[in-house]
Amino acid sequence: MPGVGKSTIGVVLAKNRGISFIDSDLLIQEREEKKLYELIEEHGFEGFLDIEGAVNASLNPKAAVIATGGSAVYRDDAMRHLAEFAMICYLRLPYEGIAERLGDLTERGVVFQPGQSLKQLYDERTPLYEKYANLTIDCEGKNIREIVFEISKRIKN
Repeated sequence: MPGVGKSTIGVVLAKNRGISFIDSDLLIQEREEKKLYELIEEHGFEGFLDIEGAVNASLNPKAAVIATGGSAVYRDDAMRHLAEFAMICYLRLPYEGIAERLGDLTERGVVFQPGQSLKQLYDERTPLYEKYANLTIDCEGKNIREIVFEISKRIKN
């Protein structure tokens, strides 16, 4: 989910493991030369998901921590591609924690249907995160260092 700390945790994890870090949201913005919210406005919900899915399906790093956007789970082909070479980690935080951390969803480039609430988005995405995850990390009440340590001890080299 947005606001859980994917990018921050990903950077620290990559540094600790001595490998690259890839933020797919940044790759999308670089490729399209627009901010996420501009792409959502221009292409709509499904159009943005197609762009995001294509970028994620093109990833093939040797060794890297990849932080995808929270909406990556809407494109099965991209998720299956990532699963071919990566361990997929779901950073789980209860709805209340997500709601507390987030500001304006539109400016953050969060993909959601018109009129959809954050709670509805959370309820819609949670089963998808659980479906694709090889590893689930409960993040409630933990700082970044604790989360990175837990991920590191649970993954193989």
